[in-house]
Amino acid sequence: MAETIHIYHTNDLHSHFGNWPSIHAFLAERKQWHEEMGDFCLILDIGDHVDRSHPFTEGTAGKGNVKLLNEAGYDAVTIGNNEGITLSKEELDELYRDADFDIILSNLIAENGERPDWAKPYKIIRTPEGKRIGLVGATAEFTPFYERLGWKVTAARDSILQAVEEVKAETDFIVCLSHLGIREDELLAESCPEIDLILGAHTHHIFHEGKEIGNVLLGAAGKFGAYLGHVIIEEDLKKKKAYLIETEKLENPDENYDQKLREHGKELMRDAVFYNDAALKAEWFKESEMAQLFGKAMIEFSGADCALFNAGLFMQDMPLGEITRYDFHQMLPHPINPCMIELSGAELKEIYLQSMNAEWPQLELKGLGFRGAVFGKMIRTGMDLDNHQLYINGHIADSDQIFKLITLDMFTFGYFFPEFKRSAKTYFMPEFIRDVFSGYFSRNMVQ
Repeated sequence: MAETIHIYHTNDLHSHFGNWPSIHAFLAERKQWHEEMGDFCLILDIGDHVDRSHPFTEGTAGKGNVKLLNEAGYDAVTIGNNEGITLSKEELDELYRDADFDIILSNLIAENGERPDWAKPYKIIRTPEGKRIGLVGATAEFTPFYERLGWKVTAARDSILQAVEEVKAETDFIVCLSHLGIREDELLAESCPEIDLILGAHTHHIFHEGKEIGNVLLGAAGKFGAYLGHVIIEEDLKKKKAYLIETEKLENPDENYDQKLREHGKELMRDAVFYNDAALKAEWFKESEMAQLFGKAMIEFSGADCALFNAGLFMQDMPLGEITRYDFHQMLPHPINPCMIELSGAELKEIYLQSMNAEWPQLELKGLGFRGAVFGKMIRTGMDLDNHQLYINGHIADSDQIFKLITLDMFTFGYFFPEFKRSAKTYFMPEFIRDVFSGYFSRNMVQ
């Protein structure tokens, strides 16, 4: 009988490790079973396995995630934006040093034009019966973020087309690892019929039985490890089908696995930042001392005139006594960077008015780097509106004067404040907002 090829894939785990023991055990069992049957098995991850909101990932700078992928027998991965832009350049360069798998990534290069030594634009794998499987891959183009970190990210679709052009004569079947999102995958399928299978990610979409565009099959497994994707290729590569496996229905050999990893991360981040002589309460729907201090920290860090952020950022109170790096991580687990935006007084007044949206505080925000529960009250530091007049630090703001506003990178994607997409802005990287806050306390409140 002709060899059957089995491809298992995960994507956008975002360090949700609750189902990881189930995934690991299932993959080990299936790989052994397929090989005993004389079939071929590939295991792939399509990016965002790492998420620094989890203390294990934070404490290990993502290397713990790589260890888990090694142990589960993964053959190749591509990176997502959480690997690419929430780690410093040095941390990303070190992330995969101990990887037992290949990193397929065609559209990331260093500022000097060289491809990082841990990444390959493509790879060709031969099955025992001699079938040649080409792997190509790319990640989403968060261009200004990569540039601030010292990387260049090139046009993803173009880089994939180039990789396909280079491998198509030497392969029998091409698989694309795409951390680009559903729309880009659909466009890629239309523009590059030489690809046989696109495994997607980034937009957390789900294809329960795949999706066909021409002769290209698309597969996607949602997010957080809720599903494991399986693609079966039969009849001498002429027949292919995709389906999803619901991981909660698999046997879980360790129900306490996630908690163990959290405890390990806590231990790795036990180093003290400062001693707090007054507890601070996290308030989501009103002003608080914690919010006031956070606004001051953001302004001091950036040199801005004023600050704007949402109170839903604060996930835990700040206790009395020794405050560790872990405590700051739990207070502000979000992989969010500060961003400085230059606005005229007139534009800033309009932003202030938009921020008064009565529906936002109760909004259950998901994504954009936010890892909290609800959006919370908008907090404004250094600016006030009185009798329709905007004041910056107690002085009337001239409509034509340019001011510097420090805010959150998640506000610059256009969802809340469309004006921010068009404004001049500077992203502070690799610092997260928790680094800004902890730095403020370590400088100003050392006992």
